[in-house]
Amino acid sequence: MRGRSFFPTPARALPAIVLAAGLTSLACAASAQDAAPAAAPAPASAAAKPVIASGKVPDESSKQAVLAKLRELYGNERVIDRIEVSSGIVTPPNWRQNVVNMLGPDLQQVSDGKLEVNGNAVRVSGNVANELQRQQIVSGLSTRINNPTYSVDGRQLRVAGGAQQSLLDNVLANRIVEFESGSATLTPKGELILDEMAAAMKRIGNKRVLIVGHTDAAGRRESNLALSLARADSVKRYLQAHGVNGALLGVQGAGPDQPVADNATAEGRARNRRIAFKVL
Repeated sequence: MRGRSFFPTPARALPAIVLAAGLTSLACAASAQDAAPAAAPAPASAAAKPVIASGKVPDESSKQAVLAKLRELYGNERVIDRIEVSSGIVTPPNWRQNVVNMLGPDLQQVSDGKLEVNGNAVRVSGNVANELQRQQIVSGLSTRINNPTYSVDGRQLRVAGGAQQSLLDNVLANRIVEFESGSATLTPKGELILDEMAAAMKRIGNKRVLIVGHTDAAGRRESNLALSLARADSVKRYLQAHGVNGALLGVQGAGPDQPVADNATAEGRARNRRIAFKVL
């Protein structure tokens, strides 16, 4: 990256940060060429990575606003502050609020990636699990900014796993692996889908796959996190029992934190109660 700019050099100093997201990590830096290399994807069982915030912002209030949002998303203990305040920076209108609005939980779904903000030019890059997720992240950024003077470039946001991920996506076909209400017990319909997924996983060789459980937003977040993890583990055990190598399967419970639909409707909540498969 060094020596190459993704955006035209402005005539005056503009605020610039980079949000570089690993599997569950995020960092910001003054410019693309100053950003530290993104870490390789961690194994599914790895501990959460630190969140390193660095770069230049125009004032202390902008710095604290960004840090507060990061801490809200990732927790105080994970956020490392390296943001600099530079009084010579000129900001576009409402820049601070627009940057804070960009920081949504969907960015945690990007691995080995970066969200670059240079003035009002935004670029997101890295790997995501599938094409639908890629579209939702780019659309989500634009929606949260809600400002026509900002440009969002998602051309470098790629679907990870290539052909193997596409195979799993095509077999799942946006269907919901169903469980008994409030439990981690698979329904017969859910088992039929997993029979197809087991056959597909045997075709992708020795690729590691992360099984991610998701819930809707009804009830306590802590309970939903536990339920989503229990459901992911049930899926892993079912796949193992049907010939898939368990050593290649990781599990994660995302609870209600990564919705794909509006939790205000019954249809949206049903879509959010799902199992995702991510080729690592």
